[in-house]
Order: sequence, then C-alpha cells, then structure tokens
Amino acid sequence: MSPTHSPPEVRHLRQTLLWPLRLMPIPDAKSGNASPWQVLRELGDKSPWKEEVDEYTGDSSRFHERHYNEFVSFLPYVQRFLYGEGRARGTVDKDGDSPMRVFRRHDIAAVRLVTRPGDAPVTLQVVHADLCFFFDLDVVILNIEVGVDNLLLTQAQEVLYRFGRAFPAGWDANGLPLHCLHSIEWLAADGNVLSCSDAQNREAFLQHVAEHRAPRFSAHWAFMMQPLVSDHSGEPGRLRYRQIEYYRMPTMAYLSLSDPTLLTRSDYVRLGLVTGVGESEATLPYAEQHLEDFERKYCYDRFWVDGGSAPNTRYMCSGYSLVVVGDARSDFFCCRDRGVLAQFRHQHFLLFLICHFQKASLLLFSDQLVEALGKLDVRNTPSVKRFKRAIRHNFERFLRFTHRYWFHEISEQAQVRALSRMCATHLGLDPLYDEVKDRIAEMNTYLDADSLRRQANTVVRLTVVTLFGLIGTITTGFLGMNLLAEAESPLMTKLIWFFVVFGLTTWLTVYTMVKSQRLSDFLDALSNDRLTLGGKLKALIHVWRPGAE
Repeated sequence: MSPTHSPPEVRHLRQTLLWPLRLMPIPDAKSGNASPWQVLRELGDKSPWKEEVDEYTGDSSRFHERHYNEFVSFLPYVQRFLYGEGRARGTVDKDGDSPMRVFRRHDIAAVRLVTRPGDAPVTLQVVHADLCFFFDLDVVILNIEVGVDNLLLTQAQEVLYRFGRAFPAGWDANGLPLHCLHSIEWLAADGNVLSCSDAQNREAFLQHVAEHRAPRFSAHWAFMMQPLVSDHSGEPGRLRYRQIEYYRMPTMAYLSLSDPTLLTRSDYVRLGLVTGVGESEATLPYAEQHLEDFERKYCYDRFWVDGGSAPNTRYMCSGYSLVVVGDARSDFFCCRDRGVLAQFRHQHFLLFLICHFQKASLLLFSDQLVEALGKLDVRNTPSVKRFKRAIRHNFERFLRFTHRYWFHEISEQAQVRALSRMCATHLGLDPLYDEVKDRIAEMNTYLDADSLRRQANTVVRLTVVTLFGLIGTITTGFLGMNLLAEAESPLMTKLIWFFVVFGLTTWLTVYTMVKSQRLSDFLDALSNDRLTLGGKLKALIHVWRPGAE
C-alpha cells in the first residue's frame, strides 16, 4: 500500500462472541433429574432469560429464505442436532427431540465501550444475547452478537481484540487492566446503564484467586449471566457455572470495508489472528518466519478475486476466530437475506458453534475424570463405589455424545465444509477426542479388570470354603453314618441339636471365609512340588499368625 493511501473505513462491523461454560450439578435434591433449562424456565419473571421459540415451528411469518438456506446447508444428522425432530407435530416438550435449547434476554439493547484511557466511547447495538443449552451435557454457551456502522479500521481492530475477555489478564504499572477494554457498559433501550465493568478493581481479582484458586469474572459478564452465578462466588443460585476454556472468548467478525484491497498484509494478519492495533500499518504482530504460511494456513481465498457477486472477499479462520472481510460496495456481500452477511450470521455461526461446543464437551469429560480421581479414597469403600459410579456414568455419557454430537462432515457445501475443517483442525478436535476417548477407555478397562479380580477372589474364597467343608461332609456322611442317632428323640431335643449344629457350622463357614485368603496361600504352597515339608508347615502356621499378610 502506498504511504499516501489511508486505510479503508469499516462501513459495518458485526462481532459474535461465544463463551463456553461448564454447568455444575443442581445442588438441591428436589430438582431430581431436571435439566438446567427447565430450572431456568421455572424461574419465570425472576429471570431475564426467556426461552426462544425459533423459526422452525411451522409459523411461516417468521420463517424467511435465509432460514431455509441455513437449514439445507447441513447434512441430515446435523439438522437433527440443530433443529430437533417433529416440532410441528407437538413434540416440542420432549427434551430429547430438541438437543439444543436457546434462551434470550431482551433487556440489553446496546453496549458502550472505551478501548483505551482517553479514547472516545464506541456504542454497539446488541443484536441478541442468547444462552444455548444442550441435552444430556452440562455445557452452556453464551452467544452475544453486536453491530456498529462507520468505524475506523484501528477502532474495529481494538474492539475485536479487547471485547470478549472474561476477566483482565493483568495490570500495568499504573493499575490499568491489560488487553481488555478500559470500560464496558451494558445499556437498556432508554440509554440507562444496567451494568459496567470493574477491571480496574485489581485487589478484588487478586483476593478472589488467592481465596478460591479460581478466576473472578468481571462484573458486566456476571451481570449478563444472572441468574446463573459463578460456582466460586458467594452469590446464591441453583444454576452455577465454571470456566472451562481460555478466558478469551472465541469470536467471529464480519467487516464490510470501503475498499478491502487497501488493506496491507499486516492488517489481514491482525484481523485474522485478532491481535489488535500495531505500532504501524506495516508492522507484523509476530516474526516473519512465524507468519510465512499465514495465507495457506489461515485464509480461505476462494472468493479473493476481482469478479463475482462478492468480489475481494476473504475468510480467515484460526479456530478461536472466524473473520470475513469484503467490499461494502457489493450488494451481495452486505445482503442480510441471501448474501455473505446472512451466511455469516447463520451457516458460518452454526459451524463455529458446533466446533466450540464439541471442544467444550470434550474438556468437560476430561475435567469430570480428574474430579472423580481426586475424590477417590481407596481405603474408603463408599468412596470407591462413588468413583465407580462416576466413571461408569461418564463412560455412558461419552458414548451418547459420540453418537449424538460427534461428526466430522457437517455439510456438502464446499465453503461450509472447508471452513468447518479449518476450524476443527486449528482447535485440535480430533487429537483431543482421541485423548479423552483413550482416558475414558483406560479408566473403564481398569474398572472391568478390578471387577474381574474381585470376582476371581470371591471364587477362590468359595473354593477354599467348599474344599474344607467337603472334608467334614464326606467324613460325617460316609456310608450314611450318623454320629448321633437322634431321629427318635423328642422334638425339643432335635431342635436343640439342630441349632447347635447350625451355629457351629455357620461359625466354621464364616471363620473359613475370614481365613480363606491365607488358606488359599496354604493350598498353593501344599501343591508346590518344589517346596519342602518345612516350608509347607510354615505356610500352615502362617494361617493363624497374628498380623501376617
């Protein structure tokens, strides 16, 4: 780019944030097997979140062509995951028929941002704020979409870089938060401030981590999630959540530029990797050798041509970000019904959501395995039983996840398929899946081996008892011999002898069971041809030696 050229103006910016979180088990027993969205639904007017009845309900007035294009973009098994089955036939109340449930709040109309101290505030319209729940998995994803017109490129870069951080990464020498926005305010439709950030409150964040060994979420994000509360906070709430991924939320961005060809390579690198503003327009955020394969690795340039319905359109995907840049002069690029903007908000959003949902779910399974091991006390029988139940339950849920939510190909459309593969590859979904699968399989194999070992020990003990009982049985029953002829005795005498023999036999059987492990060792020694008579006698004496193992 010539030094005389100024960077293009951002005519329209759309940013979508996803925040995957782990839901904790509902603590009170009265909830039974209630799903988190059922608990949220039951709160009614006490909660700002209301269940969103989507466009796929048979109501043609809400169903538009962009929704149809979205639906047919995906393969049938993905359609079942995203939209469920038979909603128009009265099955909407069956949770299993709708694997994903969406709740939306309408009280937040805008967000006012100040990127750095002294910068002019930027107000973005909140298009929607959603909570996405998933059947049979303790994962919830917060989805925020915002939009604004007419920004400088530097402003757009800073908003993309700084917006969407759950808490500050740190503070500089002046006490100002690093990498996040200087201030954030959620605004109501009338302009009133509903909540604002507290990133400058350094001591509160430090104290929380020191006390709970867990991060403290910024006040504006905590407000957004209410009535869901952080599990490490002191706030009351039945629905509690924990961080499951990195504190920087995955982001999508749509930039409609006055002339995208005026962007430098440095601009594209900073937009594609969401690194913020550099010291100069030509300065790369990282070393040249690190970025030498940027176009091949992160860019999808099928439409990076001067012709076509949306000329000079570039997609950039790093896994944690999906950014599309195009020409504001193109009607197709800006069309919200059939063009790139519609695809960005529908097909591309869903493929991005699927990838991050899969990653969050796999991390959830890994966390639950670690927690089950952490609570295991091998010396405590109830703890061992709880551990086994937890592992079995985790294994069953992982099988259901695999068959319900795990798929590699989500579409036959070249663009959707390519972007989905790029996102999954950068997130490392396949290696993560294999790792979690191996860990769960190893744990399940251990439980199976332990069960077989216990069964074998039981068989050995029963064999020992049977063997020693056989001696008495053959001795007393030889040729039908009866040591005591009490057949003609009075009933009371026979009952007395019955209970005496019953008691002695029970005691002998229990005692043999108690000593069955040592008796089994004695039988092994007795059958060992290489062992001397003295060694076999020592093994016999070992049966009654106190404290011997």
